[in-house]
Amino acid sequence: MSRVGRVERVTKETSVLVEIDLDGSGKVDVSTGVGFYDHMLDQLGRHGLFDLTVKTEGDLHIDSHHTIEDTALALGAAFKQALGDKVGIYRFGNCTVPLDESLAQVTVDLSGRPYLVHTEPEKMAPMIGEYDTTMTRHILESFVAQAQIALHVHVPYGRNAHHIVECQFKALARALRYASERDPRATGILPSTKGAL
Repeated sequence: MSRVGRVERVTKETSVLVEIDLDGSGKVDVSTGVGFYDHMLDQLGRHGLFDLTVKTEGDLHIDSHHTIEDTALALGAAFKQALGDKVGIYRFGNCTVPLDESLAQVTVDLSGRPYLVHTEPEKMAPMIGEYDTTMTRHILESFVAQAQIALHVHVPYGRNAHHIVECQFKALARALRYASERDPRATGILPSTKGAL
């Protein structure tokens, strides 16, 4: 069974198309108009081994907020759609990723309950190109709200803003990959004592 999600989101502020295949090979085609965000979404697809297409046109003449936020919302909805009934998946995943002086620790539960815990070093550089570094938390909030997952992201240390953000996306990709993969020992089994996720 194919595990593909496709979401189109159109508002007065943005037009977003997201397609994701959880059982892909890391093929990525991303264009949001925000270069660093494209770079992060590329990390998500490649390290998650998700085939990922993102096409966003937004009101960048104002700033990048709506473009980034609406893309994250659509991505979360597409991820949830692709997960389907969640039967036979591992459900939990975690990964720790270093990037030079920075370290990110990410743990995920594909629980059906949205919750985010996020910490990163204070006093980061405010911008990476056109990317506002305060948006990282908001991307994760938006993704979690639509994907309906519990996500804990912790960056205990780091100095370079580019590295701090990038290691979060790489670790997120791996954690989502591990959690969403099919467990060969749990074929046909929903990983929940409640009988629902």
